[in-house]
Amino acid sequence: MLYDRWRQIANGNRKQPAIEEVASGRRMTFGQLAAAAETSLACGGDWAFPQGTTVDFVLAVLRAWQSGQVVCPLEPGQAEPAFDGSLPSGAVHLKTTSATTATSRYVAFTAEQLISDAVNIVQTMGLRPDWSNLGVISLAHSYGFSNLVLPLLLHGIPLLLAGGALPENIRRAAAGKGPLTIAAVPALWRTWHDADAIPTSVHLAISAGAPLPLSLEQDVFARTGLKVHNFYGSTECGGIAYDSACRPRTDASCAGTPLANVEVSTDEQGCIQVRSGAVGETYWPEPSGSLEGGVFSTSDLGELREGQVFLKGRVSDLINVAGRKVLPETIERVLTTHPEVRSCLAFGVASADLQRGETIVACVAGKSGLTSETLRQFALEQLPAWQVPREWWFVDGLESNRRGKLSRAEWRKRYLEEGIGRD
Repeated sequence: MLYDRWRQIANGNRKQPAIEEVASGRRMTFGQLAAAAETSLACGGDWAFPQGTTVDFVLAVLRAWQSGQVVCPLEPGQAEPAFDGSLPSGAVHLKTTSATTATSRYVAFTAEQLISDAVNIVQTMGLRPDWSNLGVISLAHSYGFSNLVLPLLLHGIPLLLAGGALPENIRRAAAGKGPLTIAAVPALWRTWHDADAIPTSVHLAISAGAPLPLSLEQDVFARTGLKVHNFYGSTECGGIAYDSACRPRTDASCAGTPLANVEVSTDEQGCIQVRSGAVGETYWPEPSGSLEGGVFSTSDLGELREGQVFLKGRVSDLINVAGRKVLPETIERVLTTHPEVRSCLAFGVASADLQRGETIVACVAGKSGLTSETLRQFALEQLPAWQVPREWWFVDGLESNRRGKLSRAEWRKRYLEEGIGRD
């Protein structure tokens, strides 16, 4: 089904540009890409493990589709897993979860589900064949595969591979090109904005993988007139909500409206539930009741108001301070309004005082000279005293993990391993 759809796209756009590697100058039309995929067979076996951020990744996917292999994209340098056991009937693709709060798991998808995800994204975001996707994020990650690879192969939207996300890569990739769409993460938008490197040819700007700070969204808009659209999705179900407004948001918790063909509700705990044709089959090899029957039950707390989705945080991230619970997002939204704070994460660690439960830690990337006392006083003006962090950890920057996520679990682990906390 996927390969048949690709052949229709290739035949209808044979002479049109399909993919280009900026660093190497390697270019292919849709006709050339189709011919290259058919001149050599996929490697033997039942699985294909495309890696990297080059044309070869896309060719590996096409060869796997043609040969009937199951595709499991991997990050560069990631070892090929050894799978044991049969996939659910009809499964053609495995995605790896981002492990922001736990260990990674695999999610099985059918061809129909991948096609649905691409349709929902293209329709909602208005991706266009005359606006090339500028690829800077991982093609193996669910975000990159759904926003870059599938639109190329199933909808004929050209892909321009920047060869890196540094400001000079973005400038070079955009030079002399027509209108562009860029799907990235907040940290990259911040870097490009600070370097004044966002090309004027960007017509559509998308941010996902972590909440888009209001201050960054507003700053980019004020300087360039470009609206960065916040996108909320999950590996298990693809796109969920998208902020399609023309002007910056005024509420950081607003994730936008549900994507086309996606139904969003909340369960009895107040967590987001997603129903759509793009919801994956199941976790594999160990199923879970949170993903079955076309329904994905997230651990994201949220509200639905006037057709929009508002995110409140994750159930698993709640910090328990002497029996009272606070979402780390509540603290982060206050701290990021301080003019000297670039980004921050808040999390709880076990307190030496058993009656206290947890101690709140703020991990902050800020300007030189910023002190914990300055931030503590700032927070006291807007938060109850019990919600103000007791421990402050200043870092040069909050790096994402290899799948583009800001993982509280990973930063908490680093904090504890480095023995920074003193309660």
